[in-house]
Amino acid sequence: MTTAISVKNISKEYQIGAAESKFRYNMLRDVLMDTVYAPVRLAKALAGKSARRENKNFFLALNDVSFDLEEGKVLGIVGRNGAGKSTLLKILSRVTEPTKGTVSVRGRVGSLLEVGTGFHPELSGRENIYMNGAILGMKRAEIDSKFDEMVEFSEVGQFIDTPVKRYSSGMYLRLAFAVAAHLEPEILVVDEVLAVGDAEFQRKCLGKMNDVAQQGRTVLFVSHNMSAILRLTNEAIVLKKGQLIKRAPTPEAVDFYLSSGQAETGERIWGKEDLPPNSAPFTPIALRIKDKNGKIIDTVRSTEPATFEWEYQLDEAVTGLRVGIYLNTMRGEYVFTAFDTDDAKQFEQFGARTAGRYISRCEIPADFFNEGRYYLGINASSFGVKRYFMDENAISFNVDISGAPGTQWPELRQGPVRPRLNWTIDKLD
Repeated sequence: MTTAISVKNISKEYQIGAAESKFRYNMLRDVLMDTVYAPVRLAKALAGKSARRENKNFFLALNDVSFDLEEGKVLGIVGRNGAGKSTLLKILSRVTEPTKGTVSVRGRVGSLLEVGTGFHPELSGRENIYMNGAILGMKRAEIDSKFDEMVEFSEVGQFIDTPVKRYSSGMYLRLAFAVAAHLEPEILVVDEVLAVGDAEFQRKCLGKMNDVAQQGRTVLFVSHNMSAILRLTNEAIVLKKGQLIKRAPTPEAVDFYLSSGQAETGERIWGKEDLPPNSAPFTPIALRIKDKNGKIIDTVRSTEPATFEWEYQLDEAVTGLRVGIYLNTMRGEYVFTAFDTDDAKQFEQFGARTAGRYISRCEIPADFFNEGRYYLGINASSFGVKRYFMDENAISFNVDISGAPGTQWPELRQGPVRPRLNWTIDKLD
């Protein structure tokens, strides 16, 4: 089959912080010093020891990534935040250029990177459809033929001649996705646009994406929704810290991604190298899973309670801090979300926390989990102000269902929870 995309050893380097302005006016001494040191910089560059290479203010978003994708294939791209997924798609869409390496693309590329890019708030929905369609590479005749279909899909027909600055965020999003999704490129690049909007809209978008995939177009799809990745793609690649670490059939790649880098001892400890630069004054120390006796475990017994324990340090006082967990199945399906100040009394007592060392504990009752493997994501934030720390796959654990309700029956029981509920059986005659 013909290769639609060929990526060869691409790397992308970004400068951290503000770049020096090329319009800065130098004083005479700056010009003289720059002239004197020019030969030295040239010699270092030729020797591979330039200041740019030695400068710690440069960050490799992608590092020597290579892969080929045949026409008509749908490839999923998964990885944690900061793994390089969006950077890769921007390079493939020609939004930015790689620092090193080459990319060959065969066919017209349609991008769904940032839905709504190109919309003008003062223009009506109708005018923005034509303007945004042109930006995305559609001819006027093509827009005319698809106009009614776009409006129907967006469900904003009543307001199509209203300036979009008066749209709600949901209406704006629906219209923007409708324009982008009705392109007919040979290659479609999609980056997490389905993570927004209400549940009905997400289902509608997933249905449209499924139609695109089944029409034989080449698709690259980035999402943190593992169910969507599993549904829409047959093969996936896993990125970690800018490197491609695995390419496999989607179920295998998703299982690898969700289980890779996870603690297998029931405890996760963070070092200084694991902390983002903007986490201060919050410093995560450790996350532990403990049984009813306080022992650290990596396998939870379904019939016994378990405790999730997160230890952290505050270097200064924080107001409105909430520390929480996201429990997921290994397929990326949410089981529940909980924060340590969900209770009104807890919020009143710990809404403002002074500097010091803390442990937030969450107890899971007995007879809660069904069998399987689960993982915890964690989040520390001040509501509506700042996110201090987040790790989507902090730790994973297994559940042993020995003695759990219904284990006398041989078949698997569906769902992530296996509650022991109160039943009564009455004989009426």
